[in-house]
Amino acid sequence: MKILDKYLLKTFLTTFTTVFVILFFIFILQTVWLFIAELAGKDLDLLMIIKFLAFSMPRIVPLVLPLSILLASIMTFGNLAENYEFAAMKSSGISLQRAMRSLTVFIILLSIVAFFFSNNVIPFAEYKFINFRKNIAQVKPALAIAEGQFSDVGFYNIKVNKKSGAQGNTLTGITIHKKSQSGDGSKTVIKAKDGELISSEQSSILQLVLNDGYYYEDIVPKNYVDREKLPFVKSSFKKQIINIDLSELNKVDVNEESVASSNTMLTVNELNYTLDSLNKNMKTDIIAFSENSNTRITYPEKSKKVVVKKNKPLPNNLLSLYSNQEKSNILQLASSTIESTIYTIDSSNTDLLNKQKNINNHLLAFYDKFVIVFACFLMFFIGAPLGAIIRKGGLGLPIVFAILIFITFHFINTFGKRLAQENGMTPFMGAWLSSFVLTPLAVLLTYRATNDIGLISMDVILAPFQKILKKLFPTQN
Repeated sequence: MKILDKYLLKTFLTTFTTVFVILFFIFILQTVWLFIAELAGKDLDLLMIIKFLAFSMPRIVPLVLPLSILLASIMTFGNLAENYEFAAMKSSGISLQRAMRSLTVFIILLSIVAFFFSNNVIPFAEYKFINFRKNIAQVKPALAIAEGQFSDVGFYNIKVNKKSGAQGNTLTGITIHKKSQSGDGSKTVIKAKDGELISSEQSSILQLVLNDGYYYEDIVPKNYVDREKLPFVKSSFKKQIINIDLSELNKVDVNEESVASSNTMLTVNELNYTLDSLNKNMKTDIIAFSENSNTRITYPEKSKKVVVKKNKPLPNNLLSLYSNQEKSNILQLASSTIESTIYTIDSSNTDLLNKQKNINNHLLAFYDKFVIVFACFLMFFIGAPLGAIIRKGGLGLPIVFAILIFITFHFINTFGKRLAQENGMTPFMGAWLSSFVLTPLAVLLTYRATNDIGLISMDVILAPFQKILKKLFPTQN
């Protein structure tokens, strides 16, 4: 390796490492901010918090890595151009492509590492993170009860509008559905204005104290005739205490891993296998729906058959061949069949759309593992020429350009994925849209930097206006 390559590589690595650490720390703070409501005041020990954050860190890398490469490239080549080191290189016959050669090799190696990280480390971390978070929620009931949604706690589904207090144990706007022991749904509903969670480390019983509420329960009589009357019990209370046995919940091992179905947890091979299964299942469902629809749209075999002479043409109104009673039966059957078919189509359509969204999410997760590889190249070939063109290093102008470019990249990437999830475009296009949009920019900047053309050529902009002015005001000799 020549001295120039060592110098460029050392300069780039120093800048890249510094930028990566700073940005990684910033994104970690963002992660802490996102989950602070779940972590703060929940009696979690330091080790559990460290594990929680450690499992959430790898997901940050696909965001931080391309941005770090972009900013480090702009700063490195901007410093070289600002200090006239590029001018010295060019006077010695060293082109921009030659100067970028060693760094290009480094970016290739970094991209390979990024792929293996995305394919192995991130799925493993997501697997750990989701299971760890689920198990914490079971061990810490206050953490399990989320605001604005039903949370499963033992034999109860609990929803609260707001949680407050130092431990998050003061609840407001409580709705509770008690699970039926027979497994036929929830027949008991309890609503309360407010309440409080009371627990003790020495006891496995969680007390839920409810204030100013109503109790509603459906009664299922043994006599089937009485069931048609839909009897129920309703009462009000000023205070009611519900004891929830946490002995089974507290047997949960926070290191146990039972959830393993999220697309973010899967490697490329696992995603391929899962996608194959999902596509086969969807095709099977479509065929089954088609066959079921054909079976539904038939006339009962027991119906009266009308015999028509061979040479006699059929009437325009086929119903005229039947009696009034038969006409009524046929029309009723047709009406019920149409209603049933429409309902089946709507429900099947919703089910198939959800399955297609699931397939799209798996495809997006599959393509994302390759997008990060290309993103490393893309950001380098945008940042390096841009730094050479603007001729500014440091943390001023390079940060402005880096943020603008990366926000554009991230916005287009998010927009494409959302469209792909809703079948607005193919998952391939959704995942690669940002790369396709910014690749021409990388080519343009590399071309202009190689040929010593500025970022914006004022001559190109002013030339049309100069021609117009010359025509309007010709010079007189």
